[in-house]
Amino acid sequence: MYKQAGTLSKDVKVRIPYWRLSGFYFFYFATLGGFLPFWSLYLKDNGFNAAQIGELTALMVGTKIVGPNLWGWIADHTGRSLRVIRITSFFAMLLFAGFLYEKTFQWFAIVTVGFSFFWNAALPQFEAATLHHLKNEPHRYSHIRLWGSIGFIITVLGVGRFLDLYPIALLPWLIIILLGGIWLISLLTPEVSSAKASQAAVGIWQIVKQPEVLAFLGVYMLLQAAHGPYYVFFSIYLKQFDYSSTLIGLLWSLGAGAEIIVFMMMRKLLKFVSLRTILRLSALLSVLRWLLIAWYAGDMTILLIAQILHAATFGTAHVAAIHLVQDYFGVHHQGKGQALYSSLSFGLGGMLGGLYSGYAWDVFLGQWVFSFAALLSAVAYIMVVIWVGKGRAYQHELTE
Repeated sequence: MYKQAGTLSKDVKVRIPYWRLSGFYFFYFATLGGFLPFWSLYLKDNGFNAAQIGELTALMVGTKIVGPNLWGWIADHTGRSLRVIRITSFFAMLLFAGFLYEKTFQWFAIVTVGFSFFWNAALPQFEAATLHHLKNEPHRYSHIRLWGSIGFIITVLGVGRFLDLYPIALLPWLIIILLGGIWLISLLTPEVSSAKASQAAVGIWQIVKQPEVLAFLGVYMLLQAAHGPYYVFFSIYLKQFDYSSTLIGLLWSLGAGAEIIVFMMMRKLLKFVSLRTILRLSALLSVLRWLLIAWYAGDMTILLIAQILHAATFGTAHVAAIHLVQDYFGVHHQGKGQALYSSLSFGLGGMLGGLYSGYAWDVFLGQWVFSFAALLSAVAYIMVVIWVGKGRAYQHELTE
């Protein structure tokens, strides 16, 4: 099942495995839809306190600092991203089953590190593989990626309703099934032969040490650290306001739904708006979103607005990042570039976000933890204004 791509030349057309690429994003983010909103509730149900929940989350995202870079190096030096994805997806599914064996904190910590070392490898390499498949049509990325948001919405609504009816102890079984879907779709997705890193004229560290690239990585580290209280404690926070699991699932899905609209619009938006402008607005709206959640979570109308802003705090910010990484690192270092972006933003930033929110949650009110997230986003906004894209207006020339 292929979707016909546009013309690259008068005589050559590229056939893109649209539904298989979309299918991977669907299952990957469907897994996140079962995991992100409810895993902290599962950990709390197993007797872990806020600090322990924050530490387990930090361990999970902290492996992104090392794991994606190792797998990215392997993928770039072999030119076989899909093989890496298949191997890591299988072991992620296998190791996640370890959560069913024992319920102590030490065991959960061990399983978390093992599972996430493989789990965190798949997405950066699939991002690189998708861009290799798209070749001269990178603007189509958002139309493929939107299926991830659809998968997230379906799962978060379904699991939220399921947990209102059945014990949360069943949650790991649901996630194992979804992890199996990721592995199976990776087996069906065709490999694409990509340029090897050894063919590059410029080394990756020559790229990374540029001030603008360092600032770009710093911005995304801060933006993801700001998401820490949201990813770890948002569901617990809403429980304090007596929201049901079904309603919590609806609120999470609203954010993903806003992403879908953004992904559908990005192709046209990138024709008129620079990546620098998109990133500036994303950071500025992140400040607003965390302040709204901090001080108005009990007001449903304002909370709905805050969740719609997920379109900016994650949606537009992420699409801008994918295109910027492609610009910065080129075809020879694309796998390592995506891995570096993932490890420093979702990895280091996510780990710091999990740690500060976990340690602060029981000491300060949730309002102040989310307010600190707003402060981190404000610093990221200032960095974008000063450094990112200032000497060059990133504007993609897109063709139909």
